Amino acid sequence: MTPIYIVAGLALVAAVAVIAIYNSLVRLKNHVENAWSQIDVQLKRRHDLIPNLVETVKGYMNHERETLEAVTRARGAAAAASGVQNQAAAENALGGALGRFFVAVEKYPDLKASQNFLALQEELASTENKIGFARQFYNDSVMRLNTKVQMFPSNLVAGVFRFNRAEFFEIDDAAARSAPEVKV
Repeated sequence: MTPIYIVAGLALVAAVAVIAIYNSLVRLKNHVENAWSQIDVQLKRRHDLIPNLVETVKGYMNHERETLEAVTRARGAAAAASGVQNQAAAENALGGALGRFFVAVEKYPDLKASQNFLALQEELASTENKIGFARQFYNDSVMRLNTKVQMFPSNLVAGVFRFNRAEFFEIDDAAARSAPEVKV
């Protein structure tokens, strides 16, 4: 009778361990999804600011139509991107276009003095900071999930219940690693 109790006790302990590991994997997966949604919110905010910025400068920058169109195209591509890697690539392109845009703005002192432009610049700079913090939170959440998915014995539970590693939100372009420079 004692071996049956030992086997039953071990089975109970194993079941509790599997349940605990499964629940921790679900919690970590939900953290990653929440962190991604925070990035998405900030990216949408950034995308919403760009048309206002472009409209504000159109009157001043008649000779910079190509720069304005590049920013608009990059914004459209970034807004349409899905998936972590596609979104990161599109945001890299948008960051580069914004960088070129702000370089072009330097040629227009009247524009740099415009209150509307200054307010939009400040909003964009603030949003860029929020994106950076959201990206850091997301990547930290991804690291915790990936560690759990790879470590023993949670890797066994992750494999059975098909928990996969998540992708980091990485910036490949060294120039896009920093926020566009905003000079006042």
